[in-house]
This record gives sequence, structure tokens and C-alpha cells, in this order.
Amino acid sequence: MEWTLAILFFAAAILLITSLVNAKKTSISEQREIDVIHLSVMEELEGLQKQVRNLELDMEILEKEAGVKTNGTDRIVLREVIDLYRRKYSFESIAAQKQLTQAEVEEMLAPYLVVKEERRKVLQ
Repeated sequence: MEWTLAILFFAAAILLITSLVNAKKTSISEQREIDVIHLSVMEELEGLQKQVRNLELDMEILEKEAGVKTNGTDRIVLREVIDLYRRKYSFESIAAQKQLTQAEVEEMLAPYLVVKEERRKVLQ
């Protein structure tokens, strides 16, 4: 009886050690996978940041070439108005949201409306 308990205790100890070793190996491989994913995400983020910087530089160059001068707040408002218009908001609701008159909204969107109408004519 004592030998049986000793053998069972010894077998349990071996199984426990084996389990701990396997868990350690698994955690190491999972950590490697996480590191690889982290590196790929960081590389992708760096690439996106580079693209954003390039777009900002291109936009600045185009502004200089076209002679357009806008300050940051005007550009932000215009961007938001265009975004709302593309999401199918009416001129009245855009004007109410941005605290502008409907005429101001229509004037801001006029260059972008002409482009859409020209595209429609070409497609038809």
C-alpha cells in the first residue's frame, strides 16, 4: 500500500513537471506570435503615418501652386461640411449643425457639386 502511494505521488510529480514544461513552451510560442503581430502592426502604422505625411506635403504643395490660402479652422469646417454632405445630410441640417447659413453651406459645397454632376454626365 505504501509503495502504491509512493508510485502515485511520484507519477503525479512527473506529470506536474511535464505540464509546467509544456505550459512554458506554449507561452513562449504564444509570446513569439504576439511579438510578430505587434511588429507587423507597428510597421503598418509607420507606413500609414508616412503616407499621411506625404499627403499633407502634397496638399501643401498644391495649395502653394494654386495660390489658395486657407487657415486650419476653415479647412476643418470645410472637411466636416463635405463629410456631412457625402453622408447624405441636407443643406439645412448641415447649416444647423455647423451654425452656418444655408447659403454659406451651398457656397462651400459648390465646387464639389459641380464635379459630381460632371461625372454623372460622363457616365450617362
